Order: sequence, then C-alpha cells, then structure tokens
Amino acid sequence: MRGLVWLLVALLGLAFAQEKVQITFWHAFGGGRKAFIDRMVEDFNFTHPNIEVKVEFKGSYRDTLNAAILAARQGNPPHIIQIFEIGSQLALDSGIFVPFEDFVRDEDFARLDDFIEPVANYYRIGGKFNSLPWNSSNPILYYNKDLFRKAGLDPENPPKTYGEVLAACERIISSGVAPKCITWPLHSWFVEQWVAMQGALLANNENGRADRATDVFVNSEAMQRIMNWWKELWDKGYYAYTGKPEDWDGSNQIFISQQAPMLITSTSDVTFHQTAAFENGYELGTGFLPAPDGIERNGVVVGGASLWMTRGHPEEEMEAAKTFLLWFTNTENMVRWHKGTGYFPVRKSAVDVLEFQQWFERNPAYRAAFDQLLQTKVNRATQGALIGPFPEIRTIIEEAVQRIFDGVPVDQALNEADARADRALEQYNRSVE
Repeated sequence: MRGLVWLLVALLGLAFAQEKVQITFWHAFGGGRKAFIDRMVEDFNFTHPNIEVKVEFKGSYRDTLNAAILAARQGNPPHIIQIFEIGSQLALDSGIFVPFEDFVRDEDFARLDDFIEPVANYYRIGGKFNSLPWNSSNPILYYNKDLFRKAGLDPENPPKTYGEVLAACERIISSGVAPKCITWPLHSWFVEQWVAMQGALLANNENGRADRATDVFVNSEAMQRIMNWWKELWDKGYYAYTGKPEDWDGSNQIFISQQAPMLITSTSDVTFHQTAAFENGYELGTGFLPAPDGIERNGVVVGGASLWMTRGHPEEEMEAAKTFLLWFTNTENMVRWHKGTGYFPVRKSAVDVLEFQQWFERNPAYRAAFDQLLQTKVNRATQGALIGPFPEIRTIIEEAVQRIFDGVPVDQALNEADARADRALEQYNRSVE
C-alpha cells in the first residue's frame, strides 16, 4: 500500500513538473518566413521544456496590429506581437503594451546595448526600448548585371543619384534590352526614405520625437524633389509598376522576368533575389538607394518591425515572454535570421560573427544593404517619424502619387494630400487626448 502511495505522489509530482507556462506570439510573416519562424519556435520549445510558445500568423502588418488591439479590448490579447515600425506611436497610444525594458534585469542590459546604433536609434523611444528590435531592413537598388552589359553600362557601377538613374534609363530604353527601366512598389515607405536621405523631416516636433507630431510635411521641398523625379520617370516610360499600390510581389516579378533591369525594394529580399537570379540565369548586383542630386547623403530609416509585450498577464507568463524574446533575438538567432531572409543582423555581436565567417565577402549582395545602414547618420531625420495615424498617412501619400501619374500637377497633388494628412493627424490626436 505504501508503495502505491509513493507511486501516486511521484506521478503527481511529475505531472506538476511538466506543467508548462504557455504564451502566444502573433506575427505578420507568411510563406517561407512563416516556416522559418515556426522552426525557430519549435527549437525554443524543445530547449525550454517549462515554456510553450504558440505562434500564429495574423496577416499583414496592419492586420496583425488591428487584431491585437481588438483582442486586448476583448480581454484576451496575445503575449507578444510583431508590429511594423510605423505602428510604434499607435502601439504606445493603445495602452495595451508594456515597455520591454521595464522587465529587463541588470544582467540583461548588455543585450540591449548590443543593438547596432541605427536600429537602437529608431526603437529607443523616450529613452527606453518599448519593444525589442527584430526584423530590420531598408531599401536598396537591385540590378541585372547582364542587361547592364548589353546596354553598355558598367555592371560594377550602378546609379547612385536620381540623375544617374535617368541617364542609365535612357541607355537601357534606347538599346532595347528591356521594355522598362526601373521598378519599385508604389509605396510611401520609399518616399519616407528619400525624405530622410535629404536630412528633412516628415513631421514637426522633431519628427514627433520631441513631442507629439501635430503637422505632417507632405508638401515640403524634399517631397517636391522626390515627386518631380518620379513623375519624370513615369512620363518617359522608364518606371513600371503593376497599377496597384503596395504590390511588392508585382514589382519583384517585373524585375525577375527581366522586363526592367533595376528594382528598388527591401534588403529583406536579398536572399529571395539571389535565388531568383540563379534560377533565371542572370547575375545580380546590389547598390545603395539612389539619392537626389546635389544633396549630402544623409542615410536611411530603419524599416521592418519589432516585438512588443502586452500587459495584463500573470507574472510568470510575462517572465516567460521576456525569456523567449531575449532568446529569439540573441546573437545566434540573428545570424540565422539574416542568412535565411536578408533582414539585418541587428546585434553588433551578430555582425562580428558574420565578419569572422567572411559572410559578406562570400555573399556580396548582402554587403550594400549593410554598409548603407552603417553609413547612415544618426539624427532626427534618419530616426524616423512617430505619427499616430501613420498607416493612413501612407495611403494618402500613395494616392497622391497615383494622382500625379494621372496628370494632376505635383504642387496641387501634394498640397491636397498635405491638407488631408493634417486633418487625419488632428482627428487622431484628438481621439487619444
């Protein structure tokens, strides 16, 4: 009888010991990146037997943030959410998140200091990391070296300025090597990059970093410079897109099918485009994002997303979420994530590992992306804007571009878009005050 009692006690103890802390993680990556994340989460669960992370794909960046806010209002938010960089102000204003840095112990601060400066510059808000940087990117120029050669262009010297792009396009179209010259998605993200490149701001109050933004500069001189160049590319038949805003896949396909020898898109697609170039039999080149002529090159703004923790969970679950996040973004996993996707290795220690492995020497397509980030000047322009209704502002800018393509004068389109953006910002600020 005594042996049976001890057996029951042992079984109960084993069951108790095997009880896991469960946390949920929502993200916005489908396709191959979803499979990549699933595998990483499996590895964490295997090596942390007391924690079980349940991961779920929730659609686009906008869909994921909206779903998180709705779930929080219903009293059942996930523990961790991937939020795109322009959702940062909205995330802060929503009140459903807690600053990640508030959960960091003294021994963990070294891991926060390990983030490379341009990334830390964006995500350190109000002096602290409210979220943990993860997938970071910026736009670069991809080009088809074979078509460059056929057009009589130097395959080792891609265009670096707006004027050089126009000159290269004239050679490409006149030579007949491709029906179009350059493509990129009709997306406000590129506009924001070119504004920062000029050292200009997108919003007042130091890009919303010194105080809440109350004015958006959609009709600035920097914006005029961008739109006039873009319109010239369009009017001359050099620029191609699918006709749909934010159609990333469509622009990729225009480039891969060699309808245009140049593409501007995210550094996160380096791995994808290296594979596509090999499969389609052309040599891929990469270069810095072309800059407006006559300016001092200022650099780019970090794009991508970070990981946020929601409030209101038991302490043990919050601690488990922090443990997962520090593991998920550690040096080894940042190296792994960079090699598998092209997103930046956001930690200095990860860069050291890649340099030691001579990764960039053996994979030169990744070098331009990383050098461009490291050469970026750290200031308010490249820190990026904090704007509450940023997704709506992006849509307004994209609609202005389409109107310019339809023949509306640049000044008129930008002035009308500026008025719309300011109204949207005023309404948003009133709603959160």
